[in-house]
Amino acid sequence: MKSIDDLERPAAGSPQQPAADLAQAPRPAKPIRDARVDVLRGLALLTIFVDHIPRNAPALFTLHNFGFSDAAEIFVLLAGYSSMIAYGGLFRRAGIRTTLVRIARRCLRIYLFQAGLLLATLIIVRIWMDLTGLVPRFGVAPLLQMGLIPGLLRGLALNALPNYLDILPLYILLLALFPLVHVGMRRSVWGVLALSGAVWLAANLDHQLNLPNAAAVDDGWYFNPFAWQFLFVIGAALALAVRAGDGLLPWRNWAAAAAGLYLGFALLQGGSWDAWGLPDPRPLAIPVPDKGHVGPLRLLNILALMYLFLSAPAVARLCRWRRLRLVDACGRHSLEIFAAGCLAALIGRILYRTFDATWPLQVAVNLGGVAVMLSLAHILDARARRQDARR
Repeated sequence: MKSIDDLERPAAGSPQQPAADLAQAPRPAKPIRDARVDVLRGLALLTIFVDHIPRNAPALFTLHNFGFSDAAEIFVLLAGYSSMIAYGGLFRRAGIRTTLVRIARRCLRIYLFQAGLLLATLIIVRIWMDLTGLVPRFGVAPLLQMGLIPGLLRGLALNALPNYLDILPLYILLLALFPLVHVGMRRSVWGVLALSGAVWLAANLDHQLNLPNAAAVDDGWYFNPFAWQFLFVIGAALALAVRAGDGLLPWRNWAAAAAGLYLGFALLQGGSWDAWGLPDPRPLAIPVPDKGHVGPLRLLNILALMYLFLSAPAVARLCRWRRLRLVDACGRHSLEIFAAGCLAALIGRILYRTFDATWPLQVAVNLGGVAVMLSLAHILDARARRQDARR
């Protein structure tokens, strides 16, 4: 994999079209969506909702309990993958200016969702505090301690990122950097990966390499952008590799075996054995890998998962299963579903704190939250189909 241009050349032995024919050939209005990406992103969004509620029993069985990585890594890596699919070809089809405008509009839309979520969260928590006399232990607590308006302004300036509302700012920053990633990959995909990996390594070696966050104890973004950008860039490179492989990463028995062995080790070492009430089989006495900087063990975990996911034909067939249609719709409308999940998780945290996390309440919160997310995905999907039918 040398560059984007190399991947766009016809394969060896395929008929070559004259330049004039290529210039006159119709170009697709939009790229074809990869059902695997939408289904996996939909599952990640549902998982994030469950994981964002402390003392939530279903969270004992989400991805982070079975290894080193969790849904956040999937979300960011797929953001890079989707950005390459959505905007990589658009630079060629529509031109630089049009594509940059599209990216800027997307960044603005994500920011508006972030601002709306922050404002809604602060208002809901403030009302809850007034009604119950309780105070939040984390989340937006640091912003409220600054004062409602000062905290809101610092949050809107992305200078104070509270827990549970700190991944969209990362997404905005990474998407804004995508044009540079694309330009670099037109020259050398491996060169961009090497540079990105060097920045990731520097962020892991020196935790001071971060952006300021007034809402954090260590005064830095929890999702350190200098580290997490590596996952975004890897996702963009994987999109090119999948396209070059006619929709699949090349299957290699040795690579699949290595990925499977590593995931087995990650399960033994990173499984939530104590929480499951099972004997602890951990082979090594090592600390939990750093999530904020995507520690090496977490990075290898997500790479092993994604290799198996993107190289197995059976996975591609499974993701086109009609019973996964609503999960697929969650992935296709990820921003709206993420926002709905954030607010549902906030209500869940408030209810657990106010009335305790009893089993009936946990069932109601989790089923209710998932139902809201799936219903919204169905409504948005139906609206999108009607709009497409009118065009």
